[in-house]
Amino acid sequence: MDQTADKTAQIARLVEPVLQGMGYELVRVQFGGGSFRPTLQIMAERIDRQAMTVEDCAEISRHVSALLDVEDPLEGAYLLEVSSPGIDRPLIRPQDYERFAGFEARLELARPLEGRRRFRGRIGELADGTVRIIEPAGEFRLPLEQINKAKLVLTDELLAATGTDSKKI
Repeated sequence: MDQTADKTAQIARLVEPVLQGMGYELVRVQFGGGSFRPTLQIMAERIDRQAMTVEDCAEISRHVSALLDVEDPLEGAYLLEVSSPGIDRPLIRPQDYERFAGFEARLELARPLEGRRRFRGRIGELADGTVRIIEPAGEFRLPLEQINKAKLVLTDELLAATGTDSKKI
């Protein structure tokens, strides 16, 4: 594990119990922006699955900022960014694949599988450390540990399932 991954894992361990106590679930911790403007991104969602509001993000930001000021896991100045995963959210955890089974996603692997690294299809079941992806051309079992990026595709079906009006987007 590289140094950035170590730091993000450490921050996740610090932040997760605080968020859970507040009624939120940690989706992802990401550190980026380089040395010019380092940014720590905390992505969270409500445990009750209601839509995140600006007030939710502000509340999380206040609590997490205070925690990080005390624990001081990062050297130097950085920008703290708190966000929700959004409708076309990233798929990070195994439970994300289970929760969004049947919806369309884009996935990218670390290493090619059958000569491909990129896949786009419906999410099938999760079993034995793999997720089944159903494309028009066929079905593939993608190993979870090989998935670099995965994100839901914004479709009318996804919008309807989340109660979002596509005319407002």
